[in-house]
Amino acid sequence: MTDFSRRSALGLIGGAATLPMLGGPAFANAKINVGALRFTSHAPSFVAFERGYFAEEGLDVEFKFFQAAQPMAVAIASGDADYAVTAISGGLVSLAEKGATKVIGGALSEEPGIDGQLILASNAAYDAGLTSPAMLDGKSFAVTQAGSSFHYMGSKIAGAEGATVSFKPLQKVGAIIGAMKSGQVDAWTIVPHIGKALAGGDAVKVIGSVADYIPDYQVTTVFTSADNAANERARTEAFLRAFSRGADDFNAALVDNTAGDEAAEEMVTLIHKYVYTDRPYEKAAPSIRNGAMRINKNAALNMGSVEDQLGWFKSEGLIKDSITIETLVDPSYVEIM
Repeated sequence: MTDFSRRSALGLIGGAATLPMLGGPAFANAKINVGALRFTSHAPSFVAFERGYFAEEGLDVEFKFFQAAQPMAVAIASGDADYAVTAISGGLVSLAEKGATKVIGGALSEEPGIDGQLILASNAAYDAGLTSPAMLDGKSFAVTQAGSSFHYMGSKIAGAEGATVSFKPLQKVGAIIGAMKSGQVDAWTIVPHIGKALAGGDAVKVIGSVADYIPDYQVTTVFTSADNAANERARTEAFLRAFSRGADDFNAALVDNTAGDEAAEEMVTLIHKYVYTDRPYEKAAPSIRNGAMRINKNAALNMGSVEDQLGWFKSEGLIKDSITIETLVDPSYVEIM
């Protein structure tokens, strides 16, 4: 259960075919802006840029960095960014309902046997008895915004445990980390490269795994503007091809560990240009490796997970009941998992 009213939540969020993987660039030097977070989970875009996969597709890429999912969705809708990878949020769905955005693929996924997103407790809350998700009743739970992936995860976990929690929107991941360290909020979920680093530094305690509550969760998606999806097909397919090559390299080096130690080291060095840039490599490398979750091959999309997320948004009154998966997803680009 949540303590968001329908009105306050809506105010916060602001109102198939298989992807063709062959072929050369359809154009040269098309300038595009790619939205990203400085997370290991965004590595395929960084790899595609650094290894020239975007350039080989005729794409001249510039990154625009964000600190939360919903501002990225707004940037796509407004044309400030052309393509992006982020979690499904109430804001993204609402923009899709208005004809502004479309999901065109899948990215980060929870997968059995691979360390995924962690459920964290602040040290203060842990000392007061929050030693497992079963003890969440009456506690506060950090989210960026109402309708964010953090809100979805927290609500699903709380519901499974029969707990009532108070969701606290703190807008940015950095603000949440500060609130967790100071004990101003009790619990949170986050990708492993951040969660493990915080726990390893004794800033928080790990009390569970998201995958135990949301198996096969499609954590992030690839999306673009509805205009790009409809009218820039060659460019959009080129972006997906390059992104998918980056994902293959990332998975081989750090998830499946099939590329060898030298390739893994090269991958961590590449990612460090974008993630934990304020830390020396020796301190950043373990956290980057800890964040190596599966990125779906060929940007395939787990439609069952997307359906579940849409159902939850509707149950919370965050999106209209009339919205369907076709409202959000352009199936002509999507390889279905």
